[in-house]
Amino acid sequence: MVKLNTIYTRTGDDGTTGLVDGSRAAKHSARIDAIGVVDEANSAIGFAAIAVAGGPLAEPLYRVQNDLFDLGADLATPAEEGDDFAPSEMVLRIVSAQVEWLESAIDAATDQLEPLTSFILPGGSEAAARLHLARAAVRRAERSMVAMAETTPANPQAMAYINRLSDYLFVIARLANDGGKADVKWIPGENR
Repeated sequence: MVKLNTIYTRTGDDGTTGLVDGSRAAKHSARIDAIGVVDEANSAIGFAAIAVAGGPLAEPLYRVQNDLFDLGADLATPAEEGDDFAPSEMVLRIVSAQVEWLESAIDAATDQLEPLTSFILPGGSEAAARLHLARAAVRRAERSMVAMAETTPANPQAMAYINRLSDYLFVIARLANDGGKADVKWIPGENR
């Protein structure tokens, strides 16, 4: 259990932040950027969850938010080249079961939707708009994680999870738009 008695520590005043293994990283490093952008995505999902509170989409979003904290811990745990990224009692990693849950949830949501016949604009209902905003934040998190992975080993399951998450948010945004009936379709060149 995490216990925080003091929110400020002053240890980051030098422009660094602590990692799980006790080492420190510059706050502008690719790793810390990825952790921060995942946190922003998590906040966007929390904002979307408010719009669907009490409905069938809320609990899965809370599960995703918890997984994103796991992802942040994974990113904050440095690895060496050749690491198998196996979790342990002291190391939290995203695992294949978390990715598989997302894939199952995507399939279940997709089964409730009519196939797309056009690209859609991010909007429709308020809930769908918030979910699309969260999806875009997750895509940014993915780009940040990919940039981090260019310079340091990254958990392949973490990379798969963040990629699937944006797909999940896309399909549930369509569910929030009356099963896709309220999707706003893109009309190419409409305003030329």
